[in-house]
Amino acid sequence: FLTRINIVPVSEMKGEKIGIGVTGSIASTTDTAGGTERQPKDFSKLASNKYECDQINFDFYIRYKTLDLWARYQDFQLRIRNAIIKRQSLDFIMAGFNGVKRAETSDRSSNPMLQDVAVGWLQKYRNEAPARVMSKVTDEEGRTTSEVIRVGKGGDYASLDALVMDATNNLIEPWYQEDPDLVVIVGRQLLADKYFPIVNKEQDNSEMLAADVIISQKRIGNLPAVRVPYFPADAMLITKLENLSIYYMDDSHRRVIEENPKLDRVENYESMNIDYVVEDYAAGCLVEKIKVGDFSTPARATAEPGA
Repeated sequence: FLTRINIVPVSEMKGEKIGIGVTGSIASTTDTAGGTERQPKDFSKLASNKYECDQINFDFYIRYKTLDLWARYQDFQLRIRNAIIKRQSLDFIMAGFNGVKRAETSDRSSNPMLQDVAVGWLQKYRNEAPARVMSKVTDEEGRTTSEVIRVGKGGDYASLDALVMDATNNLIEPWYQEDPDLVVIVGRQLLADKYFPIVNKEQDNSEMLAADVIISQKRIGNLPAVRVPYFPADAMLITKLENLSIYYMDDSHRRVIEENPKLDRVENYESMNIDYVVEDYAAGCLVEKIKVGDFSTPARATAEPGA
């Protein structure tokens, strides 16, 4: 996933966003015969929101006993480093989709999904573009009819496909709605909710083949579905992957390794200044508090004659 979004080095701790988005169409006509000059439109759009990189630590230790076990492998140092890089990458993703604030001192026991390490992409949408966040259902007069978005029989939407289409049509700017790079970022559970009914039944060979094709395409609302680890189970982010960025400050990556014989371990202290950035909020939307199920009203039991 991290290879498909922007990882952007910046020289300053804070500044203007670097990503460029298109503000809309640029085609036009001008009658210059009467002396009217052609008026070019600003193609680029640098959102007024700025970035600010803050320090995130990746500290861990390895006990002597573990080092002794790994020492039998000639490439054990490479194995350790690969394991560290993989864990750091997963933590980047976890904080990006679950982070709601940056605490001075984070508490992993109370916030196991790194909610207090940094303000992630989803929280940026909640803070900076609440009009592009759907988390409840309202009527035409603005009154809340449901505190969750019910998907299924008798719900607010008949299917996840209908929900994605409606969100795309109403929460994303028109010039982005037809963008071929739009995707639906989801977690494992919503994909299972969509595809499990297809496979959870007896089928003949032709139906099984059709089901395999449908599942392999992994589309929701006619958009490609991108499954990402640690993404909230009840949410979807509709956007272009290139609209999501991680800015890191040049020369802010620091690493110190210390041996601590008092505790029989080697300690690794590593840090980096980063920020999670949404380049253009108009190019996406967040749908959360999704509940999939059967919401149809059960039929009332009628008394039999003579009962």
